[in-house]
Formats: sequence, structure tokens, C-alpha cells
Amino acid sequence: MARLRHFAIVVRDLEKSAKFYEDAFELKRVGQETLDFASAICLSDGVINLALLNYFGKRGCGLEDAKSFVGAHHFGFQVDDLAAAQKRIEAAGGTFFFDLGKDTAKENFERKFKDPDGIIFDISQKGWRGATG
Repeated sequence: MARLRHFAIVVRDLEKSAKFYEDAFELKRVGQETLDFASAICLSDGVINLALLNYFGKRGCGLEDAKSFVGAHHFGFQVDDLAAAQKRIEAAGGTFFFDLGKDTAKENFERKFKDPDGIIFDISQKGWRGATG
């Protein structure tokens, strides 16, 4: 069974938003990174990873106007077997979007898909920083 362990939201100001969630809900900062297409701060309650994102453009986010978008972007499931989960997803009508990372056995690797309505979600075998398996 897959376990829901990750939510990602796009925010205007990473630091301001991180401080809000740290102060309001006592979430802990578990990571921060800047990639070629986005910056992120990751927070956790010890079970769920909340990624706060800023996208630089369409690549990686699938949004035509990435710089103006604010809100829920995607969610993620931790799975026991990446290949088996991908087969089930595709058989149910999901389509592969892209991989975030290269090593499927590492924490924070995401294999991203779109559901039949185009909603983005991802799967990870190792999970996300701060999210328990």
C-alpha cells in the first residue's frame, strides 16, 4: 500500500512562508535546495514532508505562467516498489511526467506523473526528508 507523505505548494516568498509554517504549526525545516528550474524549502511534522516551491519557468512544473502561480502544485506517495507502482499508475490511466533526481534509491527522488485530469503527483521509494516510511 502506498503512503501519502508529501505535499508541495508554490509560494511567493520561500523564507516568509517557511517562517509562517514553522511558527504557526511548529514544523521543522528539514532541507533547502536550488535546482536549475526551482528553489525549495522543505518542512516536516515528522511524518509528512511539505515542500515550499518557487519555479523559475515552465520546466519541471508544467505551468504556462509559473512565476504568477501560487497554490497547491502536487502531492506524493511513498511506495515499496517503484517499477510495480509505475505499472499500476500507467494501467489506471496515469502518464509519466519526469524524474526529479537520478538515483531512485535516494531520499527525495521523485518519479512524477499526471493523472487522467492532468493533476501532478509523484512516487518515491525512499521518501522525502522528514517523512517517515
